[in-house]
Amino acid sequence: MDKRKVIDLIVDKLKKDLECLNQATQATYQGAIHSDSKAEDQYDTRGLEASYLAGAQSKRVAELEETIKLYQFIDLKKFGVEDKISATALVGLRSEDKLSYFLLMPKGGGLQIQAAERIIHVLTPQSPIGEMILGKKLNDEFEVQIQRKIKDYEIVSVE
Repeated sequence: MDKRKVIDLIVDKLKKDLECLNQATQATYQGAIHSDSKAEDQYDTRGLEASYLAGAQSKRVAELEETIKLYQFIDLKKFGVEDKISATALVGLRSEDKLSYFLLMPKGGGLQIQAAERIIHVLTPQSPIGEMILGKKLNDEFEVQIQRKIKDYEIVSVE
């Protein structure tokens, strides 16, 4: 699988998310400064709450822009059979006869895309599975506790 194509699909998804968030931020900002948001009494906090929301959305916009730049310019490592898993590894994991694919990245955990008939989940090293696969190699096995259940995994591919 071409990791650059996977990264490009993720960037496209992030750009769409950014566009929606920019629109929402602009609408929230307009709502915060609109005359209807002016406080009617000392307990009316609509305008203040809207301005806090706009500020939080602006911060999220900046985070998304940073993540997009990271994905666009990150060097993608090619992994061999004996290489330890690190950032930019595309890892296939088997658990209970189910095969799942994960892309280990410094940011953007929780995203998922479909590429070449595979669903690929983005993980960061801070996630339970990301933490466990970091430094492992092809064919290594490990277990992770997720939602109070122990799951066994085997690393079946590393790209």
